[in-house]
Amino acid sequence: MPATGGPKYRRPVAGRTLPAAVPALLPEPADDRTAGPAPSGGGPARRPRAGADGVPVATHDTVTVALRHGLEAVDILRLRRACGSVLQSRGGATVSFLVPAGSSATWHLPGSSCTAGAHLPPATDPRWVMPPAGAECSPRPTDPWVLRSALCEAACTLTAGGLGPF
Repeated sequence: MPATGGPKYRRPVAGRTLPAAVPALLPEPADDRTAGPAPSGGGPARRPRAGADGVPVATHDTVTVALRHGLEAVDILRLRRACGSVLQSRGGATVSFLVPAGSSATWHLPGSSCTAGAHLPPATDPRWVMPPAGAECSPRPTDPWVLRSALCEAACTLTAGGLGPF
């Protein structure tokens, strides 16, 4: 890379498979996804918090959008220093943003869906677009209103560039 201060990363492109992403394209197991060790030595799998009655409490919801739309929103959020943890689907067609639990009750934005609860793979999983960070590698949610704004801006940008509607 030249010493001009250019980016030192490559953005994933739809339609191409990165060599490190191949194991992530395998189908998810149908059994309990929150128990057991993480694959390839990535540390223990995260278990959801348990409430007073012993029932797991979801700590995050996920907002899912198409890959191109999501990557454009990631770029916008990174420029604003407001991007939380982001995960690409196993098939590579969608991107999921982590948002605080309870966001799914009020989320209404065409072109996206918000699902309660989140299955979080280990921080070493290659599907993370923006991996969990910090000393504990804990995932950071994105503010839902900031995410909504970034998704709308990304849709306008893609449409203006002839890449929409989606």
